[in-house]
Amino acid sequence: MSEAVLGIIGGAGIYDLPGLTDLRAERISSPWGEPSDVLRIGRIGETKIVFMPRHGQGHAIPPSEINYRANIDVMKRAGVTDLVSLSACGSYKAELYPGLFVLVDQFVDRTSGRAGSFFGKGCVAHVSVARPVGPALQARLADAATAEGLSFVRGGTLVTMEGPQFSTYAESMTYKNLGYDLIGMTAMPEAKLAREAEITYATVAMVTDYDCWHEEHGPVDVAAVVKVLHENADKARRLVARLAADFPAQRVPCPAGSHNALDNAIITASDARDPALLAKLDAVAGRILKAS
Repeated sequence: MSEAVLGIIGGAGIYDLPGLTDLRAERISSPWGEPSDVLRIGRIGETKIVFMPRHGQGHAIPPSEINYRANIDVMKRAGVTDLVSLSACGSYKAELYPGLFVLVDQFVDRTSGRAGSFFGKGCVAHVSVARPVGPALQARLADAATAEGLSFVRGGTLVTMEGPQFSTYAESMTYKNLGYDLIGMTAMPEAKLAREAEITYATVAMVTDYDCWHEEHGPVDVAAVVKVLHENADKARRLVARLAADFPAQRVPCPAGSHNALDNAIITASDARDPALLAKLDAVAGRILKAS
């Protein structure tokens, strides 16, 4: 297997990652357009780290305008094998309180209009995202959180809405009554694209609020969210540092199959594939295209 490279995508409130050694900023071009920011590449201990703020420096990019394909593509080009998403989320359950970390394992996609796949006309592929989170990566996150004494819950379902507005009360009650645990604006299509790129993916959902269903807390506002984000930022950095310190040197095969997700996924016949699209897929699907 290849060298394990740990990618970190920082959500709202996480715009840098202090503690990296041998740090350099690198701008990697992508055929899918402009990524959110330059990559910050360095090491924690012996583990190579690639960091990107999802919304760019200063939080300039709203959820619906993030170029998710370019972000995942440049992570792949930088050698990332395992990707941890740090995301601010609202909670649908009283016991999932602001300040808690939730290691979610399922997603529901309620976004619209976002480019959700690297594949398309000229090269069609269907990958399984039945288990979108890498179980071994999630277990490592749980171990790191335990070692750091962080309050967390393992498991949960996160629904991704389009945004940028927060939910209506009717939407909030609908998702709560459907049994979902959390709501956010950025997990999809990020998780699906990571699977297409054969990158093992996991999300650390940092609870900032109760959406608008909770009678005692009322509607969500940015000031309240930012307050919790600042409190969570140091905990998130400690979590990443511990995860990296104990990370394996070589990539570990993913029990959910993310490391070989494209095996038997491309259905388009070789002679019917579009050369222009294949050229754009050189990083994401190079392993399987070179073999076919």
